[in-house]
Amino acid sequence: MTKEMLSFVHAQVGFLLLFDLHFEKAVNHFLLSETMQPSELFPFIMRDPNRWSLLVPRNRYWGLHPPPAPLENVVDDGLMAIQRAIFLRKAGVETAVDDVFLHNPPSRAELLESAIKNIIRYLQASRQKHLTTAVKEGVDTLLMYLYRALNRVEDMEKLASSENSCIVEELETLLNDSGHLRTLAFLYASKGMSSKALAIWRILARSYSSGHLNGPTGEANLEHSSSNVISGKEIAALEASKILEKSSDQDLVLQHLGWIADVDQMLAVRVLTSERTDQLSPDNVIAAIDPKKVEILQRYLQWLIEDQDSEDTQFHTTYALLLAKSAIESLETDVTSENFGVTLEETNMSELVQNSIFQSSIRERLQIFLQTSELYDPEEVLDLIEGSELWLEKAILYKKLGQETLVLQILALKLEDSEAAEQYCAEIGQPYAYMQLLEMYLDPKDGKEPMFKAAVRLLHNHGESLDPLQVLERLSPDMPLQLASDTILRMLRARLHHHRQGQIVHSLSRAVDIDASLGRLEERSRHVQINDESVCDSCRARLGTKLFAMYPDDTIVCYKCFRRLGESKSITGRDFKQDPMFKAGWLVNR
Repeated sequence: MTKEMLSFVHAQVGFLLLFDLHFEKAVNHFLLSETMQPSELFPFIMRDPNRWSLLVPRNRYWGLHPPPAPLENVVDDGLMAIQRAIFLRKAGVETAVDDVFLHNPPSRAELLESAIKNIIRYLQASRQKHLTTAVKEGVDTLLMYLYRALNRVEDMEKLASSENSCIVEELETLLNDSGHLRTLAFLYASKGMSSKALAIWRILARSYSSGHLNGPTGEANLEHSSSNVISGKEIAALEASKILEKSSDQDLVLQHLGWIADVDQMLAVRVLTSERTDQLSPDNVIAAIDPKKVEILQRYLQWLIEDQDSEDTQFHTTYALLLAKSAIESLETDVTSENFGVTLEETNMSELVQNSIFQSSIRERLQIFLQTSELYDPEEVLDLIEGSELWLEKAILYKKLGQETLVLQILALKLEDSEAAEQYCAEIGQPYAYMQLLEMYLDPKDGKEPMFKAAVRLLHNHGESLDPLQVLERLSPDMPLQLASDTILRMLRARLHHHRQGQIVHSLSRAVDIDASLGRLEERSRHVQINDESVCDSCRARLGTKLFAMYPDDTIVCYKCFRRLGESKSITGRDFKQDPMFKAGWLVNR
């Protein structure tokens, strides 16, 4: 038997078994046939006429069994044959009906479910074959029909969300009427119909929020748990965000940004900061963000500045102002919690911190940004935080504005950070800064006690940079002498040591200068003997009584060649400015 004939027999046997209600065996034979086309089963799933009616081939084995009919009709006809056979069996007449059906007649629902499951099995296997476009569309669309008939929601969504050839027009009404909106949304998205898909996800999110739907399956049920409601909303927002992350349609993105942000702010940030072919207009995005969603706006501006290298001063200033405002609110909340004796974990703010889309604290981000950015307006930010307790932030801003005294006052007196104050003095690089800091320690004003320990630390670390006389003049009579005596004594000794070192260096420098001048004088005053045979080393002309010049390397040229060569470059090509020459007699020998 040839391979083609064997395939023909399998197909024929399969159809005979199908009409005898042996669906599993029928499909097994279909799968063994290499010539049978999936379109031959289309009439069993959808009534004629339909989109694929003309695709159904008319094979010669069709004359051996009844004509194709919907599975409901096949099952009904088979059940009638079973009832007829039972009646004839009771009358003593033998029939061809299977004894299993006669002794235990199956129900219509069982047979129909078995038929659909096995047809699904065949269509799933057919998807792996090389089919024409029209047949692929029929296989996938009818497979969705069968999934819906058995309410196999997971399989429906898997097919709709993957690459498929489903015809949307054939399934829209079916899925919408049956309430399988998630599947329809996945199908829209897979076909590039983003607007329709997003509209469904928005409806689903609202339904989950209001309690009309329970969980992602979309089954109506008012007795739901809060976790399922949250899960349903989050899934809807997540799927919508996946579509928007790939979309460059600005109007579509901004239209759905609001409800996604209401569900999950991090998803909204992902939508705004995803890589696109055409990036969104920052001005339009900022205008569309809800002013109450401060963290989204902050994160978007941070992305513009840090990831997109935006140099727009307005963006930098707006970001700094938002961070400063949030830092003030956070500080006020902490103070309020302390006043009422409430821990941070017991307040609503703790939940906000835990759910924040940022990993670092607000003040940490503010301080880093104020230090690193040069494009924001420090005066505008300073006006906002002037009356707050953000002292370190104020110090950074005053430093930007060049207000050295105010910076030192904040570091030394408000924050009492001696190390930071001394480091800032080192950045200024002038002795007056240390003296100014010492005066602040000794006379803090505003009724504060002198900070003697900080003053002693300053004298100990940087006393060498201070004038001992000025230090002694500014020391308070109330300062215990034993605190500063050792340090002041060390200052005086260091000052005397530096003075004597300076005298030594001055004397050595003077000696070097004198020796160099002497060597130069000796070189310029040495005699050169010229005779009748002396010639110019450049043009070889006799010198005679002509003017001539001699270079440090002892080469002699006439005045004409000297004008041509210049003072620094001899006939040998050596440039004495670039390559100085030294002789033993010129070196310091004392």
